[in-house]
Amino acid sequence: MLLDYKNDYEKISMGLLSFVPDLKDVSRLQDEMDWYQSKENRKLYLWKSEDTQDIIGVIGVEIGNDMILLRHISINPSFRNEGISYNMLEALERRFLQKKILGTLETSALVAKWEQEKSKQNQQQILVTDEKGEG
Repeated sequence: MLLDYKNDYEKISMGLLSFVPDLKDVSRLQDEMDWYQSKENRKLYLWKSEDTQDIIGVIGVEIGNDMILLRHISINPSFRNEGISYNMLEALERRFLQKKILGTLETSALVAKWEQEKSKQNQQQILVTDEKGEG
């Protein structure tokens, strides 16, 4: 579940963002936190596991008129390779229905893979619907 960032979540957000290679240095990490909080169109969202109820991921975005720029995404290493990043992107997409999600140099590969997976799932859904004679 995607949660809005609150100051109460600062330490856990910083901990999760510290898994991003570029943000290992504490002063760099603090600068990034300040950057997100300095303007209304910059947002952090946290991902809460429905299984454990723990906050296990963070996503940082910059919101434009017709797009969302995915600047950071980080997941607790214990929960990686479970499809959580795609779940986070799907929740972000639902939150901003009229906006396209784009990536930075660091995140564009993930966004592209997610888009491909989404397209593949849509194609499979169409095939299943056609096979049932519902198309």
